[in-house]
Amino acid sequence: MNRTHTHLDANRALRRRRAVRVGAAAGMTLIELILACSILLILTSAAMPIMRYTIVHKREQELRYDLREMRDAIDRYKDLADRNLIRIEVGSEGYPPDLETLVKGVQLGAGNDRKIRFLRKIPKDPMTGQTDWNLLAVQDDPDSTSWGGKNVFDVHSKSQSTANDGTKYSEW
Repeated sequence: MNRTHTHLDANRALRRRRAVRVGAAAGMTLIELILACSILLILTSAAMPIMRYTIVHKREQELRYDLREMRDAIDRYKDLADRNLIRIEVGSEGYPPDLETLVKGVQLGAGNDRKIRFLRKIPKDPMTGQTDWNLLAVQDDPDSTSWGGKNVFDVHSKSQSTANDGTKYSEW
Protein backbone atom coordinates (compact mmCIF):
# COMPACT_ATOMS: atom_id res chain seq x y z
CA MET A 1 0.00 0.00 0.00
CA ASN A 2 2.81 2.28 0.77
CA ARG A 3 4.37 1.63 -2.54
CA THR A 4 1.15 2.43 -4.51
CA HIS A 5 0.60 5.56 -2.49
CA THR A 6 4.15 6.72 -3.23
CA HIS A 7 3.71 5.95 -6.90
CA LEU A 8 0.48 8.04 -7.03
CA ASP A 9 2.16 10.94 -5.25
CA ALA A 10 5.03 10.87 -7.74
CA ASN A 11 2.59 10.93 -10.67
CA ARG A 12 0.70 13.89 -9.15
CA ALA A 13 3.93 15.79 -8.54
CA LEU A 14 5.08 15.14 -12.11
CA ARG A 15 1.73 16.37 -13.51
CA ARG A 16 1.92 19.51 -11.35
CA ARG A 17 5.44 20.31 -12.59
CA ARG A 18 4.35 19.84 -16.22
CA ALA A 19 1.28 22.04 -15.67
CA VAL A 20 3.39 24.79 -14.11
CA ARG A 21 5.91 24.60 -16.95
CA VAL A 22 3.20 24.64 -19.65
CA GLY A 23 1.29 27.49 -17.91
CA ALA A 24 4.38 29.70 -17.64
CA ALA A 25 5.37 29.08 -21.24
CA ALA A 26 1.85 29.51 -22.63
CA GLY A 27 1.22 33.12 -21.56
CA MET A 28 3.08 36.44 -21.45
CA THR A 29 3.93 38.28 -18.31
CA LEU A 30 2.78 41.87 -17.87
CA ILE A 31 6.30 43.17 -18.41
CA GLU A 32 6.62 41.25 -21.69
CA LEU A 33 3.27 42.63 -22.82
CA ILE A 34 4.24 46.24 -21.95
CA LEU A 35 7.57 45.81 -23.71
CA ALA A 36 5.93 44.41 -26.87
CA CYS A 37 3.40 47.27 -26.93
CA SER A 38 6.17 49.84 -26.45
CA ILE A 39 8.15 48.43 -29.37
CA LEU A 40 5.04 48.49 -31.59
CA LEU A 41 4.32 52.08 -30.57
CA ILE A 42 7.88 53.17 -31.42
CA LEU A 43 7.77 51.44 -34.82
CA THR A 44 4.37 52.94 -35.63
CA SER A 45 5.44 56.46 -34.67
CA ALA A 46 8.54 56.11 -36.87
CA ALA A 47 6.41 54.98 -39.85
CA MET A 48 3.86 57.84 -39.67
CA PRO A 49 6.07 60.62 -41.14
CA ILE A 50 7.13 58.28 -43.93
CA MET A 51 3.48 57.54 -44.75
CA ARG A 52 2.60 61.26 -44.74
CA TYR A 53 5.52 62.04 -47.04
CA THR A 54 4.51 59.20 -49.37
CA ILE A 55 0.91 60.47 -49.62
CA VAL A 56 2.04 64.06 -50.33
CA HIS A 57 4.58 62.84 -52.89
CA LYS A 58 1.88 60.82 -54.69
CA ARG A 59 -0.43 63.85 -54.83
CA GLU A 60 2.41 65.98 -56.20
CA GLN A 61 3.01 63.42 -58.95
CA GLU A 62 -0.71 63.44 -59.80
CA LEU A 63 -0.69 67.25 -59.94
CA ARG A 64 2.30 67.30 -62.27
CA TYR A 65 0.65 64.70 -64.51
CA ASP A 66 -2.71 66.55 -64.61
CA LEU A 67 -1.05 69.89 -65.39
CA ARG A 68 1.03 68.27 -68.14
CA GLU A 69 -2.09 66.67 -69.67
CA MET A 70 -4.10 69.91 -69.66
CA ARG A 71 -1.21 71.99 -70.99
CA ASP A 72 -0.61 69.42 -73.72
CA ALA A 73 -4.32 69.59 -74.66
CA ILE A 74 -4.13 73.42 -74.80
CA ASP A 75 -1.03 73.19 -77.02
CA ARG A 76 -2.70 70.70 -79.39
CA TYR A 77 -5.76 72.97 -79.65
CA LYS A 78 -3.49 75.97 -80.38
CA ASP A 79 -1.56 73.98 -82.99
CA LEU A 80 -4.76 73.04 -84.87
CA ALA A 81 -6.00 76.63 -84.63
CA ASP A 82 -2.71 77.98 -86.02
CA ARG A 83 -3.00 75.57 -88.97
CA ASN A 84 -6.61 76.74 -89.56
CA LEU A 85 -7.99 73.24 -89.03
CA ILE A 86 -10.54 74.38 -86.43
CA ARG A 87 -12.67 77.50 -86.15
CA ILE A 88 -11.65 79.95 -83.47
CA GLU A 89 -13.17 83.07 -82.00
CA VAL A 90 -11.72 86.45 -82.87
CA GLY A 91 -9.45 87.69 -80.08
CA SER A 92 -8.81 84.24 -78.66
CA GLU A 93 -5.30 84.13 -80.15
CA GLY A 94 -6.01 80.51 -81.12
CA TYR A 95 -6.37 79.27 -77.54
CA PRO A 96 -9.45 77.46 -76.24
CA PRO A 97 -12.14 79.62 -74.61
CA ASP A 98 -12.28 77.35 -71.52
CA LEU A 99 -11.31 73.87 -70.32
CA GLU A 100 -14.79 72.52 -71.06
CA THR A 101 -14.16 73.11 -74.79
CA LEU A 102 -11.21 70.73 -74.59
CA VAL A 103 -13.53 68.07 -73.13
CA LYS A 104 -16.54 68.63 -75.43
CA GLY A 105 -14.36 68.89 -78.50
CA VAL A 106 -14.52 71.01 -81.67
CA GLN A 107 -15.39 70.40 -85.32
CA LEU A 108 -12.37 69.56 -87.40
CA GLY A 109 -12.47 71.59 -90.63
CA ALA A 110 -15.35 73.54 -92.18
CA GLY A 111 -17.13 70.79 -94.14
CA ASN A 112 -16.08 67.93 -91.93
CA ASP A 113 -18.39 66.10 -89.49
CA ARG A 114 -15.44 64.86 -87.50
CA LYS A 115 -15.11 66.18 -83.96
CA ILE A 116 -11.83 66.17 -82.05
CA ARG A 117 -11.61 66.05 -78.25
CA PHE A 118 -8.47 67.02 -76.37
CA LEU A 119 -9.31 65.81 -72.83
CA ARG A 120 -11.55 63.00 -71.58
CA LYS A 121 -12.56 65.06 -68.56
CA ILE A 122 -11.31 67.96 -66.50
CA PRO A 123 -9.15 66.33 -63.84
CA LYS A 124 -9.56 67.01 -60.13
CA ASP A 125 -6.81 69.03 -58.54
CA PRO A 126 -5.24 66.46 -56.15
CA MET A 127 -4.35 69.24 -53.70
CA THR A 128 -7.83 70.79 -53.44
CA GLY A 129 -10.02 67.87 -54.53
CA GLN A 130 -11.94 70.17 -56.92
CA THR A 131 -12.07 70.44 -60.71
CA ASP A 132 -11.66 74.19 -60.29
CA TRP A 133 -8.29 75.42 -61.58
CA ASN A 134 -6.58 78.81 -61.82
CA LEU A 135 -6.69 79.71 -65.50
CA LEU A 136 -4.53 82.26 -67.26
CA ALA A 137 -5.42 84.04 -70.52
CA VAL A 138 -2.89 85.44 -72.98
CA GLN A 139 -4.08 88.95 -72.10
CA ASP A 140 -3.62 88.43 -68.31
CA ASP A 141 -0.54 89.49 -66.38
CA PRO A 142 1.81 86.55 -65.77
CA ASP A 143 1.45 87.00 -61.98
CA SER A 144 -2.34 87.36 -62.11
CA THR A 145 -4.49 85.14 -59.91
CA SER A 146 -7.74 86.01 -61.67
CA TRP A 147 -8.68 84.82 -65.13
CA GLY A 148 -9.63 87.39 -67.78
CA GLY A 149 -12.04 84.91 -69.35
CA LYS A 150 -11.12 85.36 -73.03
CA ASN A 151 -9.08 82.19 -73.52
CA VAL A 152 -7.04 79.57 -71.66
CA PHE A 153 -3.33 80.03 -72.15
CA ASP A 154 -2.14 78.23 -68.99
CA VAL A 155 -3.51 76.39 -65.96
CA HIS A 156 -2.36 76.20 -62.32
CA SER A 157 -3.52 74.66 -59.04
CA LYS A 158 -5.61 76.83 -56.70
CA SER A 159 -3.83 75.35 -53.68
CA GLN A 160 -1.74 77.84 -51.72
CA SER A 161 0.10 75.04 -49.88
CA THR A 162 3.83 74.59 -50.15
CA ALA A 163 5.32 71.59 -51.92
CA ASN A 164 8.13 69.40 -50.58
CA ASP A 165 10.61 71.38 -52.71
CA GLY A 166 9.55 74.68 -51.08
CA THR A 167 7.54 76.11 -53.99
CA LYS A 168 3.81 76.81 -53.95
CA TYR A 169 1.57 74.44 -55.90
CA SER A 170 -0.11 77.46 -57.47
CA GLU A 171 3.22 78.36 -59.15
CA TRP A 172 3.68 75.01 -60.88
